[in-house]
Amino acid sequence: MSKKTKQKKTKKKPQVEKRERAMIEGILEGSPEGIGVVVIRLECGCRKMAAVSASGDPASKVIIYRDNAQSVCDKCKEDNGAYMRVSESFIDWVEPPPDEATQREISVKVLGTAPVN
Repeated sequence: MSKKTKQKKTKKKPQVEKRERAMIEGILEGSPEGIGVVVIRLECGCRKMAAVSASGDPASKVIIYRDNAQSVCDKCKEDNGAYMRVSESFIDWVEPPPDEATQREISVKVLGTAPVN
């Protein structure tokens, strides 16, 4: 008889893309109270980002941009990157990151509980 091993299903955390890293660092540089940056990727290819404080409140203005473009797409201009068009969202934490409970609490406050990715 062979033993069946239970494999723990882990939710794959979205990774910061190389082209997003510079933007994240710039946002954090201008937001000393920021402990992370919320990254929201939209179906159209545009991105929304903002620093988040330890209390889960915004620590910067929301920035919406599109790589290799002078401005965001027409749809984003119209609806400001509506929630219904979000393809992925996560928080990129500064080092050292807050404990797991704090991360969950802030994530729920900022991103909500509905899975997007």
